[in-house]
Amino acid sequence: MSVPPLSRGLLPQLAWAALRAQPGRSLSCLLAILIGVALGYAIHLINHSAVSEFSRATSAISGAADLSLRGKLPDALYAGLARDPAVAVASPMLEVMASLPGQRQPLHLLGVDALKAGQVSPRLIGQPEAVVETGTQPSGLALLEQDAIFLSPAARQWLGVKVGDFMTVQIGLQDVRWRVAGHLPAAGAGQRLGVIDIAAAQWRLHRPGELSRIDIKLKAGAEARALQQRWQARIPAGARFETPELAEQRSADMSRAYRVNLTVLGLVALFTGSFLVFSTQILSLLRRRSQLALLRVLGLRRDELVRLVLLEAILLGGLGSALGIAAGLGLASVALQLMGGDLGGGFFNGVSPSLQVEPVAMLGFFGLGLLATLAGSLFPTLEAAKARPARALKAGDEESVLEKARRFWPGVILFGLAALLLQCGPIGELPIPGYAAIACVLVGALWLMPWLAGQLLGLIPQSWRQSPIAGLALTQLKEAPGYAGVGLAGILSSFSLMVAMAIMVASFRVSVIDWLDHLLPADLYLRTASNGETAFLSAADQALIRATPGLTRVEFSRLQWISLDAQRPAVALVARSFDVTAADRHLPLVDAITPLSSGATPVWVSEAIVDLYGIRPGQTLALPLAGRQVPVTVAGVWRDYVRQQGSVVLTLKDYQRLTGDLNANDAALWPAPSVSATMLEAALRRQLPRGDRLEFAERGTIRQISLTIFDRSFAVTYLLEAVAVLVGLLGIGVSFGGQALARLREFGMLRHIGYRQRDIDQLLALEGALLASLGVVAGLVLGWLISQILIRVINPQSFHWSMQTSIPWTMLLTISAVLVGLSALTAVWAGRRALAVGAIRAVKEDW
Repeated sequence: MSVPPLSRGLLPQLAWAALRAQPGRSLSCLLAILIGVALGYAIHLINHSAVSEFSRATSAISGAADLSLRGKLPDALYAGLARDPAVAVASPMLEVMASLPGQRQPLHLLGVDALKAGQVSPRLIGQPEAVVETGTQPSGLALLEQDAIFLSPAARQWLGVKVGDFMTVQIGLQDVRWRVAGHLPAAGAGQRLGVIDIAAAQWRLHRPGELSRIDIKLKAGAEARALQQRWQARIPAGARFETPELAEQRSADMSRAYRVNLTVLGLVALFTGSFLVFSTQILSLLRRRSQLALLRVLGLRRDELVRLVLLEAILLGGLGSALGIAAGLGLASVALQLMGGDLGGGFFNGVSPSLQVEPVAMLGFFGLGLLATLAGSLFPTLEAAKARPARALKAGDEESVLEKARRFWPGVILFGLAALLLQCGPIGELPIPGYAAIACVLVGALWLMPWLAGQLLGLIPQSWRQSPIAGLALTQLKEAPGYAGVGLAGILSSFSLMVAMAIMVASFRVSVIDWLDHLLPADLYLRTASNGETAFLSAADQALIRATPGLTRVEFSRLQWISLDAQRPAVALVARSFDVTAADRHLPLVDAITPLSSGATPVWVSEAIVDLYGIRPGQTLALPLAGRQVPVTVAGVWRDYVRQQGSVVLTLKDYQRLTGDLNANDAALWPAPSVSATMLEAALRRQLPRGDRLEFAERGTIRQISLTIFDRSFAVTYLLEAVAVLVGLLGIGVSFGGQALARLREFGMLRHIGYRQRDIDQLLALEGALLASLGVVAGLVLGWLISQILIRVINPQSFHWSMQTSIPWTMLLTISAVLVGLSALTAVWAGRRALAVGAIRAVKEDW
């Protein structure tokens, strides 16, 4: 007589009933998915909002231009381009990042020809106050006034000014005042931008006859490529043609590696959450093994059983992902207000983005959370479907489900695959193979742990097993490696990633400290402005500094930006005073100094130049200086932790000889033995005109400020490390709670033969401590291995700098001890809650 199949409409009811029957398990999985989706989606929202605002700002400036010529350009070049038969309109601009007294960030300032800009970039035409009030057309004279500046809403709010107020721009050590004459309402909600007349900009910014950009609108049918080919030989060295799309893409690429790394870190919680789902699901199915077998006997087919368990996962993953999306929206909104669009990374200064929600991305992260839940449920579900109902109905069959955990070959294969991936280079200048290698190493280690735990526990001396409680704990872990592997999944995945991030951040921090000590030899430093390019020390100012009483030595430096490749962001050109024969004392060199031929102009390039441009020591490099290509020889490679787009260092003497630029930005000062840094600062403020505007800082102060900025940049990383530990502890609680439920008959038997509740508590505590100790030791080793991939592969391929490994032993050992203690307490707590259903009754039911 055949048994009629169960109604398919019962599957959702059975799935919902299973979730309600184990609220602790369901809530743990829900929280893990929620946290992972929330962090990943929040970071994506912040990055997307910042890049979108930056793109809108670029589009507002470019307007309808088909092509732009950028660089240090003479007025005469504009006149020739404007007469080209392919050019409909050419709009000249002088674009600078203006230094503002009292502000840490510069103002993006544009000098425009109102008549030409109106035909190419009409959104750059300022609206005087009368236009805002009456809606009339702006007067041409208002746009051409020599002291008038038009500010975007974000700039007005940032500076706290209104129409009619005056604001100050620092030029050299002098102040130039501008009257806020009107608004730039279409410049972009979050862009800090100021627009002035181009003639006034050249005159008042001390840049006569200079342009930095020419926007070109082509005639119908004209080709941009043909125009570039005609003019390429006539433009100055370092100038470049580019489309608005290329400019936008290049600006976004500067922060791409940082944004991708942040997103990956945000998804770490989701990755570890999938292991938590795996452990909770497999323990739940072990507990319900006989129930599922009974359903099979009653007519539930294997495919229906698979759908039932996956439906449970879908319900959990769907709810967790939906709540995670909502939480991510809230987190992103708060983070944008508190930390800006770069989360402390410094890539989007001058842009204050508003939250930009993309439905496609929202659905993508929802699907990602759902996929993580299904991935964690897949193996347990397939194993449950393979079980034979007659065998599964009997007690004691649970460990056979985890028999595959004893196999170590899959783990070895995954480690081999990781080694192959590490031999691959970056894809699209992103370390995609490196991330894949970390995933293979982590999954491979998890696969090896049951086998490794059995081997290690087998080495424990027989004498240690004489104690009734210790003997039971050791026997349980040794004879049930599948359970041990499940228990270790949550600990190992979260703790190893936390260890890896802790080692990487500590290594980076220690390397930055050594780097700062190398670059800051002087007692006192002078800077004309925190940021911007309009503040500088003239030759006369430098002479006054040298003549200051109490000063024994001074070294000036100059910073400029040059273009080595039109497809890439500009690189920094740093001119410093130092002895080329002892460059290793002045620069943190990566390798030894390369011998040079006599007469060669030596330069030292950062690691980013080597990676991005393929330049090696001893090779010749053409630098665009003063409108011409100047051949220089690379004398060495130095480590630069500030400019990931690359930097080139040469002596100040060579820079002044090649360019004729005698200005400087900064000065390193050595006071006389009897003069303190404070006394020298006061003397310099009296010596120089507008000395009150200068910024002074002692070496220790700069070091502390730099480390504060570093810690703020890695604040998100610290948060994600804490989340990883919390997810790991959550996994321990779920694992031991599930194991206690699956071992009800065992505990009932122990109570029958005389074990007390406190004996079982001690047993659980010892098992939890032993299992956590194994996980902690393995996590330290695995975390170190992953940290080496981060330090030697991920960071060099992402940011183009290297670092030395430094392990924060005190922090790691403290966290390890706390984690072992908390694991023991969590095991007891979870076991007590599970045993509240009655272990003795479970034995009676089995009889």
